[in-house]
Amino acid sequence: MRRIEEIRSNLANGTAIVLTASEFKKRIAKDDTISDVDVVTCGTCGVMSGTYAVLSVPVVKPGAFLRADTVSLQGVPAIPGPCPNERLGLVDLIVFGTANANDRFGGGHLFHDLITGKEIHVKVTSAGKNYEADVTLSDLPFARLFTTRSCYKNYSAFINRGSEPEKTIFSTLPLAGNATEATVSGCGEINPLENDPKLRFLSPGDPVIVNGAVGRVIGTGTRSSPEKPNISVHADLKEMDAMFCGGFNTAAGPECITSIGTAIPVVNRDVLTSLCVRDYDIVLPVVDISNRQPAGNDLYDRVWTGTATRIQYHPERCLNCSQCTARTLCPVDAIKEDGTINQVQCFVCGTCVKTCKGSVYEGNFGSIMKESEIPIILRQSDRRKAEILCRRVRDMLKRGEFQI
Repeated sequence: MRRIEEIRSNLANGTAIVLTASEFKKRIAKDDTISDVDVVTCGTCGVMSGTYAVLSVPVVKPGAFLRADTVSLQGVPAIPGPCPNERLGLVDLIVFGTANANDRFGGGHLFHDLITGKEIHVKVTSAGKNYEADVTLSDLPFARLFTTRSCYKNYSAFINRGSEPEKTIFSTLPLAGNATEATVSGCGEINPLENDPKLRFLSPGDPVIVNGAVGRVIGTGTRSSPEKPNISVHADLKEMDAMFCGGFNTAAGPECITSIGTAIPVVNRDVLTSLCVRDYDIVLPVVDISNRQPAGNDLYDRVWTGTATRIQYHPERCLNCSQCTARTLCPVDAIKEDGTINQVQCFVCGTCVKTCKGSVYEGNFGSIMKESEIPIILRQSDRRKAEILCRRVRDMLKRGEFQI
């Protein structure tokens, strides 16, 4: 249809037609023309366990200790090294998004706090002695976020066909047995890999947006396959936006929220065909959590068509429980003391809807498996924030802050 140089020229002179994935799909639904579109921006936001950071952290003056034996940041354990930085008082370290200080604070929470500028307490042990410091992200000479795998093309939904509840990272409460509830992930038709399944524009070195910051694709991630690809990426932590990342507390411990955005230039008919994918085209595999065996398939329109884009709050229904279960169990701590919802922080996951006895919180989350209509009780992807990211990428392209 057009050469990529022509699209770059259109972007430079302000004549390019850039649409978000949702805007593009709406044109398709209305049978509007799509032949004039130059670029489509895509995004996903969700729990991505394979996220980690490499940090260089100043602790004390040079000469205080030889090298670090252990290190923690705000109680979250990290791995010192591989470079020992002997006698420099500086520790290079790796901290996993799934490492945790306790059942309510882990690596994802730590990354979020660093990005917002909060002070972090660092503790180092070396040769039996303790060394401590308080630092902020601006104090770190190096801070980079990586993913081992992220942005799966097709996530699985999980049910529990056993008789007993199962604690799992895929639920905020133990997942009830007898296939009575389901949890889901994936942003469906706006996910970058659903729109670029052959990784034409997600190859090693290609630009990508990670938590709002310009980064690069490293390559395919672990457990990637041609049928179910995923990617590995990196970006500078100091350039990220805390809106697009954070911690997510589950029944099996804290997990990490990460967001990936990209821009797909419409250079030929094959690319255009891939961009026309809709939720009702995308298979949602359903898996039994107890043995990870397939339990069936459904489609992503069951997750995202006609379901909640935000949680409705009805204070008049409050039963004034001695302890607010919804607030206690909210995996992103979005419910305030007065019961109202921090809409910026809210993940629209559905936990409050499931757990509030008075139905103060309301939202339709749909169901899967038409023959049994298993209700979706948890979404571990936030399509609303993914939509915001798509718009962010679109605007960055138009301003020249992101290149195809």
